[in-house]
Amino acid sequence: MFSCLLRGRGTVAIQACRSRLRQEDSPPRIVEHPSDLIVSKGEPATLNCKAEGRPAPTVEWYKDGERVETDRDNPRSHRMLLPSGSLFFLRIVHGRRSKPDDGSYVCVARNYLGEAVSHNASLEVA
Repeated sequence: MFSCLLRGRGTVAIQACRSRLRQEDSPPRIVEHPSDLIVSKGEPATLNCKAEGRPAPTVEWYKDGERVETDRDNPRSHRMLLPSGSLFFLRIVHGRRSKPDDGSYVCVARNYLGEAVSHNASLEVA
């Protein structure tokens, strides 16, 4: 941005510079989709997701249409959002009455230009 500002002076030069920077921005796109998993109760697991875009998109996960709570929302959560955008389970939780990890997952990448949704991936507990 500084080289752009140095070429001209005044408001017109700044507006032209901002316009060019925005043209280089791009909407998110999913470059690595999650795959179906079958995991034993109590074992760790990872649902992969990688997104590209400019500015770098934020990633959120949804299970059966509901937003997944991760360690960023609750430090005691057994689910972690990795810097890559993948969803890591410290251990798969599965009980007689509660099956909080079993279901269909998608990752959603967003920036100011839009959003991209991954393919569905199922996580089944063996």
